[in-house]
Amino acid sequence: MNLRTRWRAGETTYGIGVTIPGTAAMQLLARAGFDWLMIDMEHGPISIEAAHAMVAASAGTDVAPIVRVPENLPWLAKPVLDAGASGIVYPQVRTGADAAAAARSGRYPPAGERQWGPFYAPARFGMTMPEYLSAADDEVVTMVLVEHPEAIDRIDEIVAVPGVDAAVIGTHDLAVSMGYRGRPDHPEVQAAVARAEAVVLDSPVVLGGNAFSPPEARAMADRGYQVIALGFDWVLLQRGAAAVLDGVR
Repeated sequence: MNLRTRWRAGETTYGIGVTIPGTAAMQLLARAGFDWLMIDMEHGPISIEAAHAMVAASAGTDVAPIVRVPENLPWLAKPVLDAGASGIVYPQVRTGADAAAAARSGRYPPAGERQWGPFYAPARFGMTMPEYLSAADDEVVTMVLVEHPEAIDRIDEIVAVPGVDAAVIGTHDLAVSMGYRGRPDHPEVQAAVARAEAVVLDSPVVLGGNAFSPPEARAMADRGYQVIALGFDWVLLQRGAAAVLDGVR
């Protein structure tokens, strides 16, 4: 069952960002029980070759490999879609026009502007080429990041764009954009988050965000979040290593 189908059924989905390039960590995380894994090409040192290998490494599991591209540009989304990604996360979406460009990048005509060339995607989905071409628009999800004051001001037009599946509030980037670097808990940032939450929850678009503890994740799910990021691979690695050391020192 793909992410869009699960969201429409009211499910809350959990995942983490993957920044470590290569297949080893991806193989392990894909079998850990997450609903999705976000391969981070925006902030992680991940090339298109590594992203392709990481998408392929998730095959045979129920996890959905999605990719955060460095910028909201069709040519950046195209190769990872053709590698078999289940969705794209587009950063710095500030307007309805930005959201429309993202939605068009992930769909074939007439719904979008994606061009033919999915040489590897059918293998990731276990489909023939004709099967993939027929199903791709339904399988691939479009997720936009709300991480700038302009996006808050124009959130109504962003969620009104056909083809946008999820709006994910990036609290840390939003704080930076608002002049409160490292302070996502600042009252003005929290007020902006609350405004976006209310609008997204009142729309057909799924609400997403970042949780920094299990209690916060549960509280977000209770508020209606259906895409909840539980951190990054590097955080889990650091915490796990520190916990081992703490146990012996």
